Amino acid sequence: MERRTFIQLAGATALATTLARPALAQQATVRWWYHFDNPENNPAELIAAFEAANPDIKIEAESIPWGGGADYYTRLFAAIVAGAAPDAAMVKLNNQAQLIEMGALEPIDAMVSAWDGRSDISDDIWSVNKSADGQQYYLPLQYVVLYLYYRPDLFAAAGLTPPTNHDEFLAAAKALTQGDVYGFGMRGGPGGHDNWGAFVLGGGASFEKGGMVSDAALAANRWYVGLGTEHKVIPPSAPTDGFRQIVDNFKSGRAAMAIHHVGSSNEMVAALGDNVSAVPVPRGPDGKGWTLFGDESNAVFSSSANKEAAFRWISFLSTGANNVTFNRLTGQLPVVTSGAADWDLHEARFVEASAASLPMASVPPDSPLTADFVRTVWPTNMQQALLGQITPDQMMEAIERHFHG
Repeated sequence: MERRTFIQLAGATALATTLARPALAQQATVRWWYHFDNPENNPAELIAAFEAANPDIKIEAESIPWGGGADYYTRLFAAIVAGAAPDAAMVKLNNQAQLIEMGALEPIDAMVSAWDGRSDISDDIWSVNKSADGQQYYLPLQYVVLYLYYRPDLFAAAGLTPPTNHDEFLAAAKALTQGDVYGFGMRGGPGGHDNWGAFVLGGGASFEKGGMVSDAALAANRWYVGLGTEHKVIPPSAPTDGFRQIVDNFKSGRAAMAIHHVGSSNEMVAALGDNVSAVPVPRGPDGKGWTLFGDESNAVFSSSANKEAAFRWISFLSTGANNVTFNRLTGQLPVVTSGAADWDLHEARFVEASAASLPMASVPPDSPLTADFVRTVWPTNMQQALLGQITPDQMMEAIERHFHG
């Protein structure tokens, strides 16, 4: 279905929803913060459709960069502390507990219960987004699941098949590391905790007390750090590599494997055609494995003077065709069941790899400590371990202390 058709449907959906609701007592302005990987994309058409169907609400949307010194969450937390939070914003699960602890989020259970679109989102997605206190603060918007990209051409030349476990992965990475080609494009910089999780959490570590310093956890982390320090199957830049670097290394042929999700698949296909495919990340010694359920939701902030209007806007984005249109901008997967059947933004093999990864998909703990783990504790210690400044065991001890003292 063409994008214009989706926008037309979006406007019709919003109009039908609006007709069932009384108009607000006065004109409301909803300040909404968002971030897209591609800053050239913007939700202007969705905003126009919403405002046309909701003339009592004006949306002021602000795109906030994801990375850098004044990145998305740095600015969001600063705005909350300063009493200048937006009415609503895109948010991730690893920040939910910290935002709740700050008193920044508005529970939306009652509004969700009265919302016609609730049943179009699966119970599994609602469940993973629910807070530890049992309340609903997040309205699901999009999702992805991390999988393993591999280069079929390089694998075929080496006589290899995609790895299904850690031993096969290491053997493949060694065989594929030749000259200026490395077996694995490790993301050792910010955001790389999810790559690490596939092998270390998938290898027996956990966020429970003692779970980072168990024998299995320590062995798994030694193995992962050893991909660089011992086996040399990762690029020398890996300790600081982020999203852009691992994607570029994979596209250029400098790395034969990388971990990311369906959101980057179109860029990969544009560069490589059929010479890129994906499978679930390899499973650990116990056969269970772990991969990240990558989420994005919207939340209404408790400081907002326009909570009803804010919910009306964010629920619009999570409704039927609107949600499909939104995810065409972000490159991720829609949360609505109605949008899944005709989804054509990504080639089938990447959607299938995402679905096949769901049985081992999980999220980091819903704890106020998780955000700092993601932003500082993990990248700092991972970089030091890869550079030989601390041992892999010292890295795990630091993570254990962060969560459990």
